[in-house]
Amino acid sequence: MYSVKEIFYSLQGEGAQSGRPAIFVRFAGCNFWTGREEDRSSAICKFCDTDFVGTNGTLGGKYPNADSIVEVIKKNWKSSQPAYIIFTGGEPLLQLDRFLIDAIHHEKWIVAVETNGSVSAPANIDWICVSPKTPVSSLMQTCGNELKLVYPQKELEPADFEHLNFKHFFIQPMDGLDLKKNTALAIDFCLSNPKWKLSLQNHKYLNIR
Repeated sequence: MYSVKEIFYSLQGEGAQSGRPAIFVRFAGCNFWTGREEDRSSAICKFCDTDFVGTNGTLGGKYPNADSIVEVIKKNWKSSQPAYIIFTGGEPLLQLDRFLIDAIHHEKWIVAVETNGSVSAPANIDWICVSPKTPVSSLMQTCGNELKLVYPQKELEPADFEHLNFKHFFIQPMDGLDLKKNTALAIDFCLSNPKWKLSLQNHKYLNIR
């Protein structure tokens, strides 16, 4: 049984795959925050801007097995090209398992995941994006395709992650009331540290999901 907040078709707005059409499967639940505002101050991640609570979003629900998710994806993918599926959350690795990965691959589709890195990823995921919210010493997933660090974060320095085995390193300005200031800080950091590239949340600028 999979608890899914929402499934929708849009463009990837962030990181190395920015602009790419994708089906987003957002799982409900996270191990870094309950999703309730009254718990935000005591959460590990205090700046999350995503609603991952419950199963009441677009095409959300309790899916009994992997094939039931595959069928929904088939109905919503708009191309003859292989579907690009992004599993996100919340924390998707609390639910994404080899049965669902195998079912996606059976359709010759591509499996991507956006994770906080606190859970080791199953084998055979095609694209892994880790967005740390805790020190590198507590990361379980220390390799992948891209590391995307929301910036700035207290007690998290980009240099602490540079030795990890990722192809791309992104700095993404923290959203919120200080977005303008944080964007300027992120730009300055990338200009001074060319190992890191700037990632923007383009879907917000474009007013798409």
